[in-house]
Amino acid sequence: MNFNIDLTVLSTFIMNNIQYMLLAMTIMILVALIIFISINLKLSKMNKRYRKMMQGAEGANLEQLLMNHIDEVRQVVDKVEYLSTEYKRIDKVSKACIQKLGVVRFNAFEDTGSDLSFAVALLDANNNGVVISSIFGRSESRSYGKPVVAGQSSYFLTEEEKQAIAQACEKKITQ
Repeated sequence: MNFNIDLTVLSTFIMNNIQYMLLAMTIMILVALIIFISINLKLSKMNKRYRKMMQGAEGANLEQLLMNHIDEVRQVVDKVEYLSTEYKRIDKVSKACIQKLGVVRFNAFEDTGSDLSFAVALLDANNNGVVISSIFGRSESRSYGKPVVAGQSSYFLTEEEKQAIAQACEKKITQ
């Protein structure tokens, strides 16, 4: 019986305030409609972006695009490994090439009157190579070649040849 009385009171309250109740429900429905429209607009934008992303740059889907990029990365890695190996080989070869030069001109004889004689040192990165000398005189000219290992020669060197080797050895190699 208590239950019927409570329902009666409730029913009377609703009937007395029906216009306010309908206004409140209408406002809640309008707010729900605005939220629904906003969510639909956001979902539509997200669907467009998703479709565009799945199409890729040239009409391929995202999976195909990623697979192509993975293949390209593998090719680049292989190329870098090849170039690294080739660089090491070329670096090793270049160290044996002539990289340093020392030149000394001098007057070998007092009667020639000019610095026509010379000593040239041609060395690699390890100061190995050759020193070439040319002695110029009035009636004759002579040339000599002497091996150089680690900046030294097992042959007798003139002062000019020693200077040419020292000049070449002082040169720094930049990489």
